[in-house]
Amino acid sequence: MTKSEKAAVIEELKQDFSEHDFFYITDASTMTVAEVSNLRRKFFEKDVQMKVVKNTLAIKALEAADASKGYEGLYDSLKGPTALLFTKTANVPAKVIKEFRGPKGERPVLKAAYIDSGIYIGDDQIKILSDLKSKEELLGEIVGLLQSPAKNVISALKSGGNKIAGLVKALEERG
Repeated sequence: MTKSEKAAVIEELKQDFSEHDFFYITDASTMTVAEVSNLRRKFFEKDVQMKVVKNTLAIKALEAADASKGYEGLYDSLKGPTALLFTKTANVPAKVIKEFRGPKGERPVLKAAYIDSGIYIGDDQIKILSDLKSKEELLGEIVGLLQSPAKNVISALKSGGNKIAGLVKALEERG
């Protein structure tokens, strides 16, 4: 790889790191070509971008990226065969990996993950990451919680409207 090719790869990775608040560092070595192709397909279906990279180029791209994000904690994970997973939804790669492995699977191995300034190191973090709620799930829960009191008031008005109406009228007369 020439110096200009390396610079282009570093610039591309730097852009990927700056565009994604969530990325995973994995090891898919010892997997067959068919298994890797199947894994790539599953990631593609879930809008996760998988890139096999040289560790030194990834480190240089992280160093050149936004220093305030605290990527330094990831450098030790960039050893041995490495594949980067870039995503817009924090828990999707972990769910795909967990599903792909099945009950007895060992590969791909999670080396580390960067989730919105949080760093998760080690394969034992896969369950925690897969259980994270996505932004859409959290917003749905908040909307449900906000609607809940209004639904309770409406149902109370429907069921015992006379009592509540009397309370409202009494409060109105007091104020």
